[in-house]
Amino acid sequence: MGKAIEKIALERGHEIICKVDKNLNDGNLQEADVAINFSIPDAAVENINRALNQGVPVVCGTTGWLDAYHKVTQKAQDNNTAFLYASNFSIGVNLFFKLNKFLAQLMLPHKEYNVSMEETHHIHKLDAPSGTAITLAEGIIEKSEFKQWSTDKDAKDSVFIQSFREGDVPGTHSIKYQSLIDDITIEHKAYDRKGFALGAVIAAEWIVGKKGIFKMDNVLNL
Repeated sequence: MGKAIEKIALERGHEIICKVDKNLNDGNLQEADVAINFSIPDAAVENINRALNQGVPVVCGTTGWLDAYHKVTQKAQDNNTAFLYASNFSIGVNLFFKLNKFLAQLMLPHKEYNVSMEETHHIHKLDAPSGTAITLAEGIIEKSEFKQWSTDKDAKDSVFIQSFREGDVPGTHSIKYQSLIDDITIEHKAYDRKGFALGAVIAAEWIVGKKGIFKMDNVLNL
């Protein structure tokens, strides 16, 4: 993702002045207009805080660290800068989030349908279920009578999420409403990580000069 983001940023006329990785710390972060964080969950909070402490706004696409979300957003506010987290920066996925909520609201009166979700990613993805799947499940919960999401298909009042890790799959998410007589399924399938990288760069362009806590809904005016 870092390489994909760098390539797109350069193509759009931006300059990369600092790179931070496990064995790399090159450049002066304080001189940046914005930092984009795509790292492993264990490094995410440290990376984010490092930028926020210097007043640099952060766009973050790392998932699996959200237990610390409120502390991070408070630090952004304390340092009078901006923070934007998205479980997925793909423009198509963010439209899919809206479609998912709309369908959940339509299905609310129809109790004969059970809902379930499947998500598939590459074998190197560390967290399961994916952040995108959790966002989709939270969207269903918001518009329905489900109380939570679960990886246990027998859990009561829960949106069931099943995760698969296969090959080099960029990301596939499907949501199925199933009754005894039919199924309704919506699906988003990513073919390339470029879509995630482009969305992150667009978000970074948008957040420069702003103060506060944002989502991709703000960037895309959804």
